[in-house]
Amino acid sequence: MKRPLLHIGVGACLIGSALPAFAIQVTDNLQIGAAIRARIDYDPDRDIEKLNFDTFRPYINYTSDSWIASARYRFYGKAYPYQYTKKFGDISFPEYAWVGYKFDENRQVQVGLNQVPFGIQPYFSNTVTETLGYTLGLEDLNEVGAKYKQKFGDWDLQAGYYVRPAFQGKGTSKGGVTYSNAPTDADSYVTDGSNNQERNMVALRIAKAMDLGGWKTELGASALTSELQNRDTDNNGRRNALGLHLTSSKGPWTTGFLAARQQMSPRNPGNDDFVTLGGYDSSYNIASRGTLLVADLNYDIGGKYLGDTVNSIKLYSNYSTFLKSGNGYQDTQRYIGGVSFMVGNYVFIATEWIFGKNDPYVGGSSYTQSLAAGGTNHWENQVLSNIGFYF
Repeated sequence: MKRPLLHIGVGACLIGSALPAFAIQVTDNLQIGAAIRARIDYDPDRDIEKLNFDTFRPYINYTSDSWIASARYRFYGKAYPYQYTKKFGDISFPEYAWVGYKFDENRQVQVGLNQVPFGIQPYFSNTVTETLGYTLGLEDLNEVGAKYKQKFGDWDLQAGYYVRPAFQGKGTSKGGVTYSNAPTDADSYVTDGSNNQERNMVALRIAKAMDLGGWKTELGASALTSELQNRDTDNNGRRNALGLHLTSSKGPWTTGFLAARQQMSPRNPGNDDFVTLGGYDSSYNIASRGTLLVADLNYDIGGKYLGDTVNSIKLYSNYSTFLKSGNGYQDTQRYIGGVSFMVGNYVFIATEWIFGKNDPYVGGSSYTQSLAAGGTNHWENQVLSNIGFYF
């Protein structure tokens, strides 16, 4: 069995907040750009020390007075952790691709593969390796449908209807060749895997901006519900999730907190206590019911150093846990501590220490079962560095 990848490829969280916006201005309305990234993996538990080319990620943006559009695609392959493929590009899939219309500065609609409005947007943390929320299919989730966004005063409202998850890209997985993690057909290496497809999702997010003692704060609530169509039994179950979040910033400090409850009631032919999810050319089981808790803390160091070469230094930490309900399943925990900075205007470097328990991405714990029954049930760690050139 191949070991599916440790997901560092998402890597837009810090980039979104630390990087200036660089792109090639083709016309007054059209921009194109790309990211080229390498990664360093150090895992003492599995004697892994690797430096590999990681990602090529082109994108395109269009904006006018009324029309907007955006798309981003990802290419992987050959290098670790995709060493089981023959060449670069054997793994590829869209991240998002949508067209939108702006009614005015405060109202717009997006149609296509776009981000489901749930929780802290656009990410639950300021890390490169995302939180357990991503692995559970709640964070950075892009599906095919329509989303309406409106701001009125201090309030922000987003509502979406999604017909289906992203279409499959190019890869080796039966149903997990997508950017976001979603219910899918299990690969052969997933013991007791299921085959559920998500359809007809409705999502709602509402948030209010406020000032609390000089802290710029957002307090919000989210909900989503969808059908889980089981392809083996031809019966429909449901996925429901509710979330509360708070973000706050003052000076160099930024914090974030999120609590979300997810309950899935699949109609599997066997055990309904878990559901198979997939993404990034792999699939794995997660517990059907549980509570996600996330806490995030960041500090921005101002100034430029080493002859004005090094800038935008950020220190950050994040803790997330998935508390599983019933079944005697072992809870999952993940801690991330890291530092990121810019070298000049185009090179972004981030290094993270990841410490996890029953975490599919960390150490030798079970990739396919850690978020369901559990893995080795002891703490394991590894270090990842992301080196990217962005234009």
